[in-house]
Amino acid sequence: MGSVSFKDIAIVSCGTLSMELKALQKEGFLDTGHLLFTTPGLHQDIAELERQLVDRIEKARRSVEKVIVVYGGKFCYVNADEPLRTMSVIIEEQGPGVTRIDATHCMDMIADEAQRDAIAQELAGGEPVWWMTPGWVKFRHKVFQGWDKGLANENFPKHTGGAIVLDAVGYLDQYMAEKPEEFLEYCDWMGIPMQAYPVTLDRFKSLLTDQARKLAAL
Repeated sequence: MGSVSFKDIAIVSCGTLSMELKALQKEGFLDTGHLLFTTPGLHQDIAELERQLVDRIEKARRSVEKVIVVYGGKFCYVNADEPLRTMSVIIEEQGPGVTRIDATHCMDMIADEAQRDAIAQELAGGEPVWWMTPGWVKFRHKVFQGWDKGLANENFPKHTGGAIVLDAVGYLDQYMAEKPEEFLEYCDWMGIPMQAYPVTLDRFKSLLTDQARKLAAL
């Protein structure tokens, strides 16, 4: 992967991935003092997502010129009223020095499609899986804001392989140990079982490194 410094780079991310990014900062991989987060779950409120994202980028650029945005390109921002207005367009509007991680959504940042297919085969026999990262558990009430049991019933049960949490920070085991009733209530609300799959942050590091190198070449 090679050694890359993030000292002159700010990271602006969806808050859903705050645990992973803080872990990378703690271990010294992200040697930046500039981590800025938007509220988790804003894929359901794209106007607020765009407002917060631009605001955090502007705040970051008061301190540094370079910014890596940690948001997916395909699923995190879907504008039904303006289909041609995509996450890529928003990033381009911020001008040079702002780039975005190359992934479709937060799960893809942690494990690519081939990895997810292999995990689904291992844990769910290849059945359809509802993928999550730990932030989808910790920030449940923001990520699923406005969802009632009826909406849950429409979406989750067709994932007959259950929910799999791509956990690189050991969050779910701790959550189950400390709040077992809350964990069981969450599974009951979804109508499918939930289990953790331990992964590393190697892919995430690689994707961040790619963007840091791109910015260094500017």
